Amino acid sequence: MRSRLIVFLVLLSFSSSGVALADCIAETCASYGRSADEIAAYTPPQFRQLQVDDKLLHDRNYWRVEGDLSIYDAPNGSVIRTLDAGFNFVTTRTIQDGWAEINPGEWIPTDNLKNTNWVVSRFTGIFLPDEPLQYPVAWMLINAYPSNVPGGPALESNDLLYRYTLVTIFDAVEVDGWYWYQIGPDQWVEQTGVAKVIPVERPPDVETERWLSIDLYEQVLIAYEGEQPVFATLIASGLPRWPTYEGTFNIYYRRTREKMSWGTPGDDFYYLEEVPWTMYFDEGRAVHGAYWHDGFGYRRSHGCVNMSITDAHWLYRWVAEEFDTLNSSDIETGPAVYVYSSGEYR
Repeated sequence: MRSRLIVFLVLLSFSSSGVALADCIAETCASYGRSADEIAAYTPPQFRQLQVDDKLLHDRNYWRVEGDLSIYDAPNGSVIRTLDAGFNFVTTRTIQDGWAEINPGEWIPTDNLKNTNWVVSRFTGIFLPDEPLQYPVAWMLINAYPSNVPGGPALESNDLLYRYTLVTIFDAVEVDGWYWYQIGPDQWVEQTGVAKVIPVERPPDVETERWLSIDLYEQVLIAYEGEQPVFATLIASGLPRWPTYEGTFNIYYRRTREKMSWGTPGDDFYYLEEVPWTMYFDEGRAVHGAYWHDGFGYRRSHGCVNMSITDAHWLYRWVAEEFDTLNSSDIETGPAVYVYSSGEYR
């Protein structure tokens, strides 16, 4: 479970949105929060969600490779190379008689493959309104029944909130060192179960009109045009062993499909074919689509910033609007990428 400590930037997001923060103990928390009348009087913005394109999600067949692998020049042909066991995925062009063509002139037995198309995420982000939000919004990261009071037990009498549901945060209260967010009348969820959208001011070293903020704490990416946040979504950044580093960078190299491989066989080796909508910004670290998991909102990568395919495609096109081609050479100065943490894991 994700453990986190709110720091100044997160507190500021509440105070600037008219949301009060308070300390309480479980026995007195019932006195906190917005009233049912206050919540009923609030008309939330109609967030437009990015639409899923099934053809885009499944224009390839994605397969997990199980074990080490010999790659042949033809079905029942000669071995031309091998692939060590690891976190390996391939895409297929043709399948015939128990053999799959993964690249021109490269064939592998289908016995080594496990179809993973069902894993491809249908999650998508939201377009943000022009006016600042009165109350912050967040995505649920787990299926959960809200509690009636901060720090209280989950109650099945409340409606089940499914993972990736967008909720409004009306108030925040600390209980035993953790914050609980009010998302409705007598409905509270713990901070570890949500990822909050926190727009930030443009940092002084961001010099491009279009730029991105990546909050490693909330696992949220926001795209900006000037000072205006326009789009927000969940990401999956690097694990502690392979971190996504904080700092300000620029997108410098783009590919609509990119092969990625790294690591030590028997330890952390991976091989990923046709990674979609890839944009490098910090050496070998890139923002890109991920077809091999649906774990957005949690750290899980080798340093890259994973997004759903739909989100990555939108962001890639948004960046490409400023250039003549979809792909690029390794020389461009694209939109700035501001990577930071609004809090600290514990």
